[in-house]
Amino acid sequence: MAQVERSYLPKPTEVARYGLGSVLSGGGSAPEPNTPKAWADMVDSYQRAALASRLAIPILYGTDAVHGNNNLRGAVIFPHNIGMGATHDPSLVWEAARVTAREASAVGIRWTFGPVVAVPQDIRWGRTYEGYGSDPALVSRLGAAAIEGYQGSVLGGPAFERLPSWALLATAKHFIADGGTSGGVDRGDARIPESLLRAVHLPPYRAAVGAGVGSVMMSFSSWNGLPDHANRSLVTGMLKGELGFPGFVVSDWGGVALLPGNPAAQIRTAIDAGIDMVMIPDRYPSFIATVVELVRRGELPESRIDDAVRRILTAKLRLGLFEHPFAERSLILGIGSVEHRTVARRAVRESLVLLKNEGGLLPLSGRFTRIVVAGRKADDIGVQCGGWTISWQGMGGAITEGTTILEGIRRAAGSRASVVYSPDGRGAGGAQVGIVVVGEEPYAEGRGDRSELGLSSGDRSTIAAVKGTGIPVVVAVVSGRPLVISDEIDGWNAALAAWLPGTEGEGVADVLFGRYRPTGRLPCVWPRTMSQIAFGSGEGAPLFPAGYGLGY
Repeated sequence: MAQVERSYLPKPTEVARYGLGSVLSGGGSAPEPNTPKAWADMVDSYQRAALASRLAIPILYGTDAVHGNNNLRGAVIFPHNIGMGATHDPSLVWEAARVTAREASAVGIRWTFGPVVAVPQDIRWGRTYEGYGSDPALVSRLGAAAIEGYQGSVLGGPAFERLPSWALLATAKHFIADGGTSGGVDRGDARIPESLLRAVHLPPYRAAVGAGVGSVMMSFSSWNGLPDHANRSLVTGMLKGELGFPGFVVSDWGGVALLPGNPAAQIRTAIDAGIDMVMIPDRYPSFIATVVELVRRGELPESRIDDAVRRILTAKLRLGLFEHPFAERSLILGIGSVEHRTVARRAVRESLVLLKNEGGLLPLSGRFTRIVVAGRKADDIGVQCGGWTISWQGMGGAITEGTTILEGIRRAAGSRASVVYSPDGRGAGGAQVGIVVVGEEPYAEGRGDRSELGLSSGDRSTIAAVKGTGIPVVVAVVSGRPLVISDEIDGWNAALAAWLPGTEGEGVADVLFGRYRPTGRLPCVWPRTMSQIAFGSGEGAPLFPAGYGLGY
């Protein structure tokens, strides 16, 4: 029942000494060097230690492979879920999850903490991009498709068949209403009636259980003041009872330690609520000793421990870990392969939403011979991947392999047009058209919460510099959520929501140059003003409604 982050284990033999059920890599927790072989060697070392124990029960190695195996340098990185939501395509989501599973199992990872099936209701929330959109039906369809892709199921197939040897156990998270907290505050309180909880936030979990999801992760947030990690009526009553969830429930990172009381009281409350595995993630000897003592004193029934262990062991059996415990090294050659990148490039181009196309400026193909590309974000693989990429919060720069948007534009333009790059927009004179890439810097949970969602002054200055030359301007917005651009968009000739496209920036160029007609549709409303960033609030119509998207 104990899950420990690898950085807190002094040596692999601790797995056997304490009978740990799982080891994880948090965001950015990678071996040195960060290569497939080093990953496979590291994970297999923990697995060998587990198999040398008295009962020889293999561990589950987990990580947040939420848009590709995103801790591994060179792995294919897909658009974050908000972009996948804009595709409205379950088969594409399934295919992307399948690629992720193969690139993760190649190095021994058999458990992903995804998909996020939150239904974000306030885009101030810094995890908005981890959700597929604001419509429970859309999130339900795409979440179920991701689960079946990760776990190797055929879409619509049997829910509980034995999974392929490369499958990733999926995790629906974060139970429940993490996207409904007041003010969009991460780890906040969802102060909503049960009717709204059931209508908006529960349906994706019902769909996830129907798709055979192996695990569910609890939310740091609360519902009407009671932490989800402590809410027995939600975990045991609603999830396991009402929905009939047969898998196991895992806590979030250190979530049990945030509950009221001393460590013993925290552990007793969480496990009694129905949590089966605890992402501790550090003080495992004291956690294990405390659980044993609570059972000995009769404060935790042994039947509750038996139930938790049975659920965890069933998941390991279903994954075939006892027969295939080690990394699927034959799949390493597929990591970052052309085949896998082709799937990601398709996901990028299908995720793009054309917001404006004045005078049919787009597509650009064959119409212009002198093009200026502006904006620092146009040539930054880290920015276009966003958070949860190589590190927890993400970072700018050449953090992994792939194609930037600028590189994609240059390839698409070919020898027919000259492409000049200007990070700040200066020197655009002489060009016939400008493409300006603006948006957000990388972020993840906590740091991504923002009360103002407009463009930065630097981005506005870059656009103004290109516009000042008098040429038509296309603006591509790279962001994890809609930004408030109503004061600027009237001055743009064309606008494109590119979301956080990942490593395959050439997919953006595919749409700009007409290789692919835009088909993406907004998975949530695009607010006109800051008063509308909590969906359903504010006066007047939004800038663009949910479902909006132009074509050529």
